[in-house]
Amino acid sequence: METQMSTQVTTAFVNQFSSNVQLLSQQKGSLLRGAVSEESVTGEKAFFDQVGSVAAIKRTSRHQDTTILDTPHSRRQLSLDTYEWADLIDDADKVRMLIDPTSTYAQAAAASMGRAMDDSIIAAATGTSRTGASGSGTQDMISGNIIAHGSADLTLAKLIAAKRVLDNGSVDPSITRYIAVAPAQVEALLGVTQVTSSDFASIKALVQGEVDTFMGFKFIMSTRLAVASNIRTCFAWAEDGIKLGVGKDVMAKIDERADKSYSTQVFYCSTFGATRMEEAKVVSVLCDESA
Repeated sequence: METQMSTQVTTAFVNQFSSNVQLLSQQKGSLLRGAVSEESVTGEKAFFDQVGSVAAIKRTSRHQDTTILDTPHSRRQLSLDTYEWADLIDDADKVRMLIDPTSTYAQAAAASMGRAMDDSIIAAATGTSRTGASGSGTQDMISGNIIAHGSADLTLAKLIAAKRVLDNGSVDPSITRYIAVAPAQVEALLGVTQVTSSDFASIKALVQGEVDTFMGFKFIMSTRLAVASNIRTCFAWAEDGIKLGVGKDVMAKIDERADKSYSTQVFYCSTFGATRMEEAKVVSVLCDESA
């Protein structure tokens, strides 16, 4: 007599689903998570201390008194938010499919959390940062790091300007630099008439997905960048210029819900937040998509 597979949700079953979602979160979830500095944190808020630069003092005589310098310190705060995804399944066959890494439920959970993580990073990149010992201070993007749209979409001139801003800020060139753009910005580069043949070939390869780097920036295309009145807020940054704090990564639960006719509930949550760490390391690039 053939025995039927139990629909009982075991710990191993939940762990397998959690592992699948975590894998998908890394592969198909957030587009930006791997492009920022990440740190595990605890509590509802996290603080990150920074040490600024100070000039060395030239010694002018023998046995002179030691000059004590006042090294500047600053602090950034990020707040952690918890995001949840849940769905009900009343089909036993679909429940058994959850352990399959290609399960639509696992993919949907991972994609949903990835979008939320990207939204958090995008908001932090060009938004107002919390500063000070208790996080009571605020810091907006500095005007010198905002490249105006100039009634134009993304151009080579804007890319050169973004690079110049980072270079002028003494941003370590060995740190990977990224730029987040919408699909329209990459396509707009193809229409720039003054590009050389080598530039055109590089941009064409970028549009076709054959390469992801141009003019020193790794391009990340996202449709979630803010847009208002046809002005898209893109941004370029050095990897350590934005911090992602993760309080709790993948946490998955699968339980029967007695209040829902004993349907199986698939639940997934994560806790995270982001902040801009240094103004010098992030450049806002405004692009007019109507141009």
